[in-house]
Amino acid sequence: MLVSAKEMLTKAKEGGYAVGQFNINNLEWTKTILLTAQECNSPVILGVSEGAGKYMCGYNTIVGMVKGMIETLGITVPVAIHLDHGSYEHAHKVIEAGFSSVMFDGSHYGIEENIEKTKEIIAAARAKGMSVEAEVGSIGGEEDGVVGAGEFADPDECKLIADLGVDMLAAGIGNIHGKYPENWKGLNFDVLAKVQEVTNGVPLVLHGGTGIPDEMIKKAISLGVSKINVNTECQLAFAAAVRKYIEEGKDLQGKGFDPRKLLAPGTEAIRETVKEKMELFGSVNKA
Repeated sequence: MLVSAKEMLTKAKEGGYAVGQFNINNLEWTKTILLTAQECNSPVILGVSEGAGKYMCGYNTIVGMVKGMIETLGITVPVAIHLDHGSYEHAHKVIEAGFSSVMFDGSHYGIEENIEKTKEIIAAARAKGMSVEAEVGSIGGEEDGVVGAGEFADPDECKLIADLGVDMLAAGIGNIHGKYPENWKGLNFDVLAKVQEVTNGVPLVLHGGTGIPDEMIKKAISLGVSKINVNTECQLAFAAAVRKYIEEGKDLQGKGFDPRKLLAPGTEAIRETVKEKMELFGSVNKA
């Protein structure tokens, strides 16, 4: 069922686990993630970047696809469609399109402008029953054209944004998008603990979940992280599985070139990755 992310994250915060946001890029990814969530009896958040939204023919198309799949596949676990790293303009677009959750990333603005724009998005989203994520301290790396310098969030600024009434807050703590470099220094748990302390129980979000060691993930959850974003890991698993299929010449055997067969190994790899993450995050049987 399509819902806002508010209730699922409140439960996650209280229960000491995290809900995974898995970005979708096409029909196969969406179907696989939904079926895996149902199999694991786990709530799930389908993340959509602006670039992926354009690739999938717009936000209205995505909403129609997800709603159709939920009905046809008999999905009963809580599902949210969430704009990932949304600009001010695109946040308004998904609110009108019928997403159930929205992220407005105002981290590149000064704190006053971030506050004002976040307040406007909250008001528009609340009128539609949507949950809202905001960000303080840009996430490092690049994801689908969104580039962040990788700053540590200022806990005082986090409090100012949290006090606006957001449902979840992304705070930069040394995490990055994409693959982590060998010289990565790890998450800054001192910053995370301080942010948790001053934000009055607002569920926290960890972007760049791919490549963070399991023990760091578990510690982050213990310090208030209730939503963890995964995208690159699914992309890598999908690409490796499809590459293996082609390198083994299976696309040349019989009708192995049929896209439904060609992409099947990739979607199975995504299923395995998503299931593994749901188990790590602790969201299995929490629907």
